[in-house]
Amino acid sequence: MRILNRSEKLALVLPILAAAGIMFFSQKAQAHDLETVPYVDLEKYSGEWFEIASFPQSFQRGCTCTKATYSANEDGTINVENTCNIPDKGTTKTSKAKAFVEEGSGNAKLKVQFFWPFKGKYWIIDLAKDYSYAVVGHPNRNYLWILSRTPKMDDGAYQKLLTSVTEKGFDVSKLEKTIQCD
Repeated sequence: MRILNRSEKLALVLPILAAAGIMFFSQKAQAHDLETVPYVDLEKYSGEWFEIASFPQSFQRGCTCTKATYSANEDGTINVENTCNIPDKGTTKTSKAKAFVEEGSGNAKLKVQFFWPFKGKYWIIDLAKDYSYAVVGHPNRNYLWILSRTPKMDDGAYQKLLTSVTEKGFDVSKLEKTIQCD
C-alpha cells in the first residue's frame, strides 16, 4: 500500500471541503431568504393571541385552546406566556419565556428564550395592518404559527395566509388547525 504525500492528500480533501462548503452556504442562503414584515409596533403587538394553526411541535403535544400573551418588560425585552389546555389530563399547561428583539430587524425578528442559554428564532412574516392576525415562522421553515386576536379566523383570510406561506416556501400539508375554546 502506497502512502499519499501531502499534495495528494490535499487534492483528495479539497473537493470534499469545497462541496461541504457549497452545501452549507446554499442551505444558509435558503434559510435567510425568508422575508419578515418591515416593521412591528411592539406596543400594538402586545396582548393576547390565539393559535389558529401551526406545524405540530413536541412541546405542544395534546394542546387545545392554545394562546400566547406578550407584554413589554422594563429592560426592553418581551415577556412571553404560552398557555394551552390538555384535555386528556384535565390540566392547563403554561410556558414562560423572554423574547429579545434582533437589532436592525424593525422588531420583526425575535429570539425567544424559554430556558437559558437556548434561544429560538421567532420571525414575524405576515401581519395584518390592524394587528388582527400574525404569521410567525422560522427561517428553516420547520416552525410556523398562524395567530389571531380572536379564537376563530375568517376562512377567506386563512386561505389568503395559506397561499402566502406556501409562496414563502412552507409546506402547508404539515399545518394543523388548533382546536380553540369558545
